[in-house]
Amino acid sequence: MSDSKKPVWLTLVSWAQKLLVRSKIIPTNPMDELGIDNHQAIAYVLKTDSFSDKIALSNVCGKLGLPDPFSPFVVEGMTAPRFVVTEGSKPLVGKREDNENSLESFRKLLALHRQNPELDVKLIPVGLFWGRKPGKSGDNMSSAMIERESPSWLRKFFMLLFLGRRNFIQFSPPVSLRYMADQHGSDEHLAHKLSRVARVHFGRQRRVLTGPDLPRRELIIDALMKSENIQKAIKEEAQSKNISEEKARQKAYACLDEVAAGYSDNLVRVADHILTWLWNKLYRGVNITGAGRVRQLSHDGHEIVYVPCHRSHMDYLLLSYLLYYQGMIPPHIAAGINLNFWPAGPIFRKGGAFFIRRSFAGDKLYTAIFKEYLDTLFSKGYSVEYFCEGGRSRTGRLLAPKTGMIAMTVQSMMRGIERPITFVPVYLGYDHVMEVATYHKELRGKKKEKESVWQVFGAIRKLRNYGQCYVNFGEPITIHQFLNQQVPDWRQQLEKSDEQKPAWLTPVVNKLANQIMRHINDAAAISPAPLTSLALLSTPQNAMERKQLESQLDCYLQLLRIAPYSKTATVPDMDGKQLLQEALDLDKFSVSKDNIGEIVSLSEQTAITMTYYRNNILHMLLIPALIAKTCYRCGPVSRDTLIAKVQMFVPMMRAELFFNTEFADDYINRTIDAMIELDLLHDNEQISENPKALLKLRNIAAVSQESLQRYGILFNILLEKPDIDRASLEKKSQVIAKRLGSLNGITAPEFFDKKLYGNLVIRLKEFGFFDEGSTQVADTAMTINELLSASVKQNIRQSFEQD
Repeated sequence: MSDSKKPVWLTLVSWAQKLLVRSKIIPTNPMDELGIDNHQAIAYVLKTDSFSDKIALSNVCGKLGLPDPFSPFVVEGMTAPRFVVTEGSKPLVGKREDNENSLESFRKLLALHRQNPELDVKLIPVGLFWGRKPGKSGDNMSSAMIERESPSWLRKFFMLLFLGRRNFIQFSPPVSLRYMADQHGSDEHLAHKLSRVARVHFGRQRRVLTGPDLPRRELIIDALMKSENIQKAIKEEAQSKNISEEKARQKAYACLDEVAAGYSDNLVRVADHILTWLWNKLYRGVNITGAGRVRQLSHDGHEIVYVPCHRSHMDYLLLSYLLYYQGMIPPHIAAGINLNFWPAGPIFRKGGAFFIRRSFAGDKLYTAIFKEYLDTLFSKGYSVEYFCEGGRSRTGRLLAPKTGMIAMTVQSMMRGIERPITFVPVYLGYDHVMEVATYHKELRGKKKEKESVWQVFGAIRKLRNYGQCYVNFGEPITIHQFLNQQVPDWRQQLEKSDEQKPAWLTPVVNKLANQIMRHINDAAAISPAPLTSLALLSTPQNAMERKQLESQLDCYLQLLRIAPYSKTATVPDMDGKQLLQEALDLDKFSVSKDNIGEIVSLSEQTAITMTYYRNNILHMLLIPALIAKTCYRCGPVSRDTLIAKVQMFVPMMRAELFFNTEFADDYINRTIDAMIELDLLHDNEQISENPKALLKLRNIAAVSQESLQRYGILFNILLEKPDIDRASLEKKSQVIAKRLGSLNGITAPEFFDKKLYGNLVIRLKEFGFFDEGSTQVADTAMTINELLSASVKQNIRQSFEQD
């Protein structure tokens, strides 16, 4: 087998096309993400027999180190092409060429396999897309000239001229031709089958990349106004408010005009350039994990609902941008009505945003209109994005989910959406969140500022490089599969009943919402700023000697690799020294020198800020911390006793940190084994501290200190006053927390947040924690008090006495 060199004329043509074409590769690293080995025999499957497509692919293959598509296979004197196509070329006038040449190429490759039993050619489907404009009602002449799926050579020339810098080349996972030949009939039958499957594949790929046809916004609004449900809602509005139907209709139109998006491909093109500049200015890198799984779901026909955590206003810009470059159409985004101000509102609307009010309470017309609009998005195949938390997290922890949008999505599926609707949880993490300082002011009681154009200009003026950001796609949840698990006969119940909202819907939606949040936290990313913050904030003075800190960070990284928090969580491929250096480059940590060495620390004000980043990943290291704390405070214990004590905290972690309890026992066991493997613990019939690693182990244990003190406040109050009402509980918890914080130097804003205590009790009540006859409060209080230091317990007791 050999690769022949390009003829001179072909080299010159390739060079000339390079001047016009800039190809973007999907996925960005196909070799690793798709498992492509450039040492294997590789052939490419293309949709159409296009010379410009082959040149563009040839140039990209050269960069990736893949075989050139123009170089044929030569095996023992037999020759076969390096590429096959599923459709012949289209002349300027007349019909497209038949696909006989395509079938002949498949036959030649199959003949090589008969000739050489050891040969296994990997077929790689490659889609080339010149521009990504979806079909749209009322296309103008220019779009008709340059954007069509199967162009003639003249139209392709215009596409090359006008869309050359918007060429997307999407690689798909390789397929073993040897396996196909061994598994399926004759060469003729297999050639036809491969050609047919490839055509279907490219059709789906185009739909994922460009999205469904996009009617004009006015046409969508007019169609919705004529829908049966909205007509009914207009009549009910007129009757209930005692107004004319015409006035109710005008109100309905105004509501639709307020809600409806007006996606514009032209704006997306402009935003592409602006956002590329913005990310290059803001971040040193964007790390993406799990996008291939989502792309496959889209390819398989799923209706995707993206449900990210909400840290910053950057979230929706970043996610839409990344999806675009991962070969998927940007979603329609549910944005708060507070963002509908000039000039941001019109821009967001053209970027796919549809606006939603904070509350629908009592407004039946608006509710009916919004549900109908959401149904339309799903039925037409648009992907959707919304934030379950309802607003941005002010503490870095996930907020309790708001279930309204989730319920409406489930109801849309129940009303007969044909495509499966799948939630895709998304974890978003940043080395720097621009709004953190504002969040802390709000937690201290300052009123939230209304969004305005001046805020936008102020934010732009302060832009600088903020390190890296992380986008991890979590485990998807398909609605009908979830309902099958929770309510196996839900279809039969819907057929028998005319109820719009069955009795089981609310509890099932609550379970679904919490599972989405767990899957978001399962996909968390360990990164330099959060992990370094966690390590320093666990020390008494928020400071550590540099070598010791590097060693501690290395310990955390090894622990998280040996006992992964989940299969979707990510840990950086670096050691503690490298991670610390990246954290220091962010200018968030202070470094001072003395005669002995360097000390890394956090100032008092910076320490408050860095609690936000620590809280992003706290759930991933709380179990190791509780294991270390139990071994430290309770002395040598049996494995069963250690697991039982740590298990006492799982309900609280589930309630406020969305800890995944499904595999809690297994995870605790694996973490104990990992800590033994790292020589942090000894296992001599009983689990105990390793004296040689005492400092590392106690630093790990200190990660749980603030959580234990909060739990200690809450459960000691509940133990002393079991009938206390929620308002009194929140107030008393806050009073004791402020006192304890002052005495122990705790500055984390959430430590004093009275709502956190009340919400924790509500969630525990949902889990049956306070059922009649239960001893869980007393048992948990006893376990917590065992792990608290004598001084902390004394401070809590004194607070009770003085109160």
